Amino acid sequence: MSNKRKKQVTIYDLATELNVAPSTVSRALKDHYSIGKATITAVKELARKRGYRTNILASSLRTRESNTIGVLVPWINRPFISSLIHGVEAAARESGYNVIISQSQDSYDHEVANAKTLFSSRIHALVVSLAMQTTDYEHLEEISSSGTPVIFVDRVPSTLDGHRVVIDNVRSARLATQHLIDQGCRRIALFKGASHQIIYHERECGYREALQANDLRVDDELILTSDHLTLEEGNRLARQLLQSPHPPDGIFSTNDNAAVGAIKCARELGVAVPEQLAIIGFNNDPVCEIIDPPLSSVTHPAVEMGRMALQQALRVANAKMPVTERRIELETQLVPRASSLRRR
Repeated sequence: MSNKRKKQVTIYDLATELNVAPSTVSRALKDHYSIGKATITAVKELARKRGYRTNILASSLRTRESNTIGVLVPWINRPFISSLIHGVEAAARESGYNVIISQSQDSYDHEVANAKTLFSSRIHALVVSLAMQTTDYEHLEEISSSGTPVIFVDRVPSTLDGHRVVIDNVRSARLATQHLIDQGCRRIALFKGASHQIIYHERECGYREALQANDLRVDDELILTSDHLTLEEGNRLARQLLQSPHPPDGIFSTNDNAAVGAIKCARELGVAVPEQLAIIGFNNDPVCEIIDPPLSSVTHPAVEMGRMALQQALRVANAKMPVTERRIELETQLVPRASSLRRR
């Protein structure tokens, strides 16, 4: 079998075969009003037969933009993020746009480099969920100030204004903590990400508010910070607490991965869940129904957040006048399961 690449068919090849001008072929492929229906049909039929593909790069160089949306997220292998990407991609496809996805792996340096690469690709807009390490937003300000819309989703900047799609993290964390209190927990630990990320700061605020509303003391030794909130980190943090002189009787983890790690640790140490240790996570990932006992959680409307972020990106990118910065806030719900239900 020959490995020689076949010559790519161009607009000029189609024009020569049809004996029309290249500009006529170009307009026909775009259903331009100036081209007759018969010519459009003939051009598209020949393009299909010859395997013609639009040269997206050349088109973007001419128009100074593309029909591609950049998506920059911390991790593509996390269920919440993959669902968010699904929402972005589905909404983009419905509107005739493509998506390029890049992950920072929670590294600020990777985020900066990837953002610059996406911008160099002449993206139409950029949808961003910040890396855990990110505290400076200059790289994103530069893209926004150039005229390319930047839409923040979930992990959003604390000191930079802009379009954003979020949930009410304070209320959601308050609900999760109150649920544990309602189940009889009095020493409730919190697993959270870096406090400079506003979502974790807000979830800690909700946790504190619930404790204070129930006249329970906030013990800072029960508030533990994780680098990435992985299963392994959840296991380590739970072990640290459960082997302490005054272990908690409840854990609120600000994601499900770390909560699953806590359940596994409790099992390894012979601590009964939920009888001795009630646990609730956040995101309502599929793993919640697989782990034993099933994990209580808080829903996080990832797909809808992705769709809304994409729709807002297109509204801003395609507007003829400046669009006022908008905060879109979606609802969450508590999903109680066996990992926390002491009182049925």
